[in-house]
Order: sequence, then C-alpha cells, then structure tokens
Amino acid sequence: MAHDFRVREIAVQAGLSEATVDRVLHDRPGVRRSTREQVREAVADLERQRSQVRIGVRTVVVDVVMQAPERFTAAARAALEAQLPGLRPAVVRCRFHLREEGDVEEVVGTLGRIAARGSHGVVLKAPDRPEVVAAVGRLEDAGIPVVTFVTDLPTSTRRAHVGIDDRAAGATAAYLVQQWLGDRDGAVLLTLSNSFFRGEEEREMGFRGAMRTASRQRDLVEVTGGSGLDRLQRDLVADALAARPDVRAVYSIGGGNRATLAALDAAGATCDVFVAHDCDDDNLDLLHRGRLSAVLHHDLGADLRTACQVVLAAGGAIPPVPGPGRSAVHVLTPYNVPMPLFS
Repeated sequence: MAHDFRVREIAVQAGLSEATVDRVLHDRPGVRRSTREQVREAVADLERQRSQVRIGVRTVVVDVVMQAPERFTAAARAALEAQLPGLRPAVVRCRFHLREEGDVEEVVGTLGRIAARGSHGVVLKAPDRPEVVAAVGRLEDAGIPVVTFVTDLPTSTRRAHVGIDDRAAGATAAYLVQQWLGDRDGAVLLTLSNSFFRGEEEREMGFRGAMRTASRQRDLVEVTGGSGLDRLQRDLVADALAARPDVRAVYSIGGGNRATLAALDAAGATCDVFVAHDCDDDNLDLLHRGRLSAVLHHDLGADLRTACQVVLAAGGAIPPVPGPGRSAVHVLTPYNVPMPLFS
C-alpha cells in the first residue's frame, strides 16, 4: 500500500485510530479484513483529494452518506471531488459511506458511528424513515449539521436540502411523454427504486398530476422496489409487462434503465418514449445510442458545493448561506450534454 501520507491523515480519513492504521500499514496480524479495506479506501480518497491535503489552513471533514446504485454514487463522488479545490477559505475533505442497498438499520448505524467519532458535517441521501429522521436529530444535537441531498427528510432537523424541484421534474417528464406519444394508444410505465425516497415520491406526484390534466388520459403502470439495481429491476418490469403488454412509454424515476430496456426487448414491446433521470455513465451511453429519449439532469456539482458551503457556514468558516433554492431541471438530448459534465 504505497503512499506518502502521514498516519494521522489516513486515520482521520478512515475514521480509525492511528494505532489501527499503523497496524494495517505494517501488515501486522489481528486486524479485520474490512478494516484493512477501510484503510485502503482512505488512502485512495486522499490520493484523489491530494490538492486538499497539507494546505496550511483549517481542515473540515465532511461525511457523505448515500444509498443509491453505484452508477449514481460514482457520478456524485466525481462531481463533489471536482468541487473541493475551489472551496475556501477552509480545506474540505470527504469521507464516503456508499451503499447500493441495505436495511434502514445500516444507514442509522453509519450515522450513529459518525456521531460517536465526530464530524464537521454530513451530506445525506437516505430513505425518509422515522429511524433515519431520529438519527439526523441526534447528529444535529451533537453539533453536526446535516444537509440532505437529492431526496429530502422534511420532518427532520436537517440544516438544509439541496436538489431539484422534484414535482416540477415529474411534471416535465409528463409533458415530454404526452408530446412525443401524441395520439398513439398505450400505457405508461412508471418505475421507482424505493417508495421511501421522498424525492422519488415528489417526482411521481408531479408526473401523475400533470398526466391527469392532459387532454388524453393514459393508464399508469407502476413498478417499485428494484432499488435501481439491474438484477432486481428486470424481473419486476417483466412481470409488469406480462400484465400490461400495451406499455408504450417509460418514465424512469429510480434508474435501472438497462434492465428495463432488456425486459422491454425480451417482451417485444414497442417503447416510443423513454424519459430518465441523471447523467450517469449508463444513461449517457443509452442516450447517445437512442435508447433514451431524454434525460432530466441537474448540476450535481453545484448542489454538492452548496451542501459543503452550508457545512462551512455552520462551523463559522464562511458567512451564513441563504436557504438554497431548488436546482434547475435541464432536458438533455444527445445534442446538448454539457461537456465536461462535472467541472
């Protein structure tokens, strides 16, 4: 594990004691495999965030906790790390706690460990469950500000929320679907990853509301529970198509679009319109290959920069940040993808 970082720097990044890190670095026995992996990930984080290390100003450590498919967390991580060099006057370093799926207890446990060892702030994407709301309250009571990202916890004591206007995004998707389908018959498949993500619920409400006011009414076929993971999504969509073979359009709120398309292809279904969210690598590839009609995008980097500024302001490093507004929703086609996407 070649590196040129001090043990203390690695320990802070990993959230471990210096003694434990020293044992791992010197390959001594008695250390769990998961702990060794934690140290390796910390060194990798420091390598990516090298421009933030050893600058002679105050260092602020932000814990980023996200439950989402790897394709989204990878995009969000890249967007955040691209913002770090420009965050001043303090140096911001990030510790990542990323999982594709898991019980709510795992999220609560992660937040509890952060509260116990300390942090300057938490950026959180998690289901809107009472247990998570309570854990956010405990963090705030401990003086650790929490900023929700992409999906909100509106009944919690979180410091702020950053993300798009989800209802407007859902209504935009409905407008696109109705315009492109025109007079053609057919139902619309509506896919969510998890009904406990508040952002997805808001998008669904915006979509259903706009579809109800349209001149042509269509049946909406809902699929939920796939967590945006291909291995779960394909079977769920296949079951829905077996019951409703007349699906002609898809609004994907929760991802898993390769699997949804595979199920459509296997069923021989005609999909005239497919609107998705987020410019991750999968969606960009599908968009350029004509498998997606449009992607609803918002600037992850700008949102995450704002989240870090809220944390800096809470610690007195910068003046108070006005309540962040909702990010703009951009309709992307193969011809207007921003390049580079995260700058």
